[in-house]
Amino acid sequence: MKLAIENGRLGQVIDLLFSLPLKGKKSRHRTRLQLALEARLKEVAEQEHQLRKEHCHLDKKGEPKLKDEGKRWDVKDIDAFIKDKTELYEEEMVIEGADNHGMLKTVKDVLDNCEMEWSGQEAVTYNYICEQLEGGEK
Repeated sequence: MKLAIENGRLGQVIDLLFSLPLKGKKSRHRTRLQLALEARLKEVAEQEHQLRKEHCHLDKKGEPKLKDEGKRWDVKDIDAFIKDKTELYEEEMVIEGADNHGMLKTVKDVLDNCEMEWSGQEAVTYNYICEQLEGGEK
């Protein structure tokens, strides 16, 4: 079994998993997955900062400059920046292997049998993670 989550959806998936009221093994496995996703989210944030450093004009400290009273980054080439940022967000974190099989199976079972009602963005995220887990079974 495997799970592939796009970098751009990590925060939404983490929030959805966090909202589930679970106990025992189910809670432990959810938390283990959540911690792995949070570690990846931190890496993505660091990579995004590096992209800003590459694509923006820098201040005296070597950090990306803001413009319009701090509302927007001072980007040199917006098209190149958007392309690189989109590529970063579309990259996937893949979790698989024997060590993760039990955790992924537990989370899939939790989501499949969840009695919570989802709407709006949460419903979209719920559907996304369920589809990813179902695709990872094949």
